Amino acid sequence: MAYDSISGLKGSSKEYRLHEDVKRYTLRDNGFQETKTGNFQYFRNVNALNSTQGIMLKILVSKDLETLRMSTTTANGLKTLEVYGKDSMQTVVENIEYILEGLVTEKVLEEV
Repeated sequence: MAYDSISGLKGSSKEYRLHEDVKRYTLRDNGFQETKTGNFQYFRNVNALNSTQGIMLKILVSKDLETLRMSTTTANGLKTLEVYGKDSMQTVVENIEYILEGLVTEKVLEEV
């Protein structure tokens, strides 16, 4: 999966891009971790409370702060999952939307 200037989650109608004012410290302040190569990554568990599945929200930002990619994955991050459109994943979708709304509020992302 390549980095793009606009990215969204599989099955979702919403797409996001990095906010024009985003800085490295803004990413760190909002839970992103810098990798050895200088990119930034965000991993958050978005499971329902009683769920045994490990579902993670994964956002990767390039080191030049121009491109990103987003996905929902298994707990180990190896398999991409589609959570939108499934009744059993409604709580997971709500958790994802809450996180993304917070990142928009903090001017990390902006909805396209």
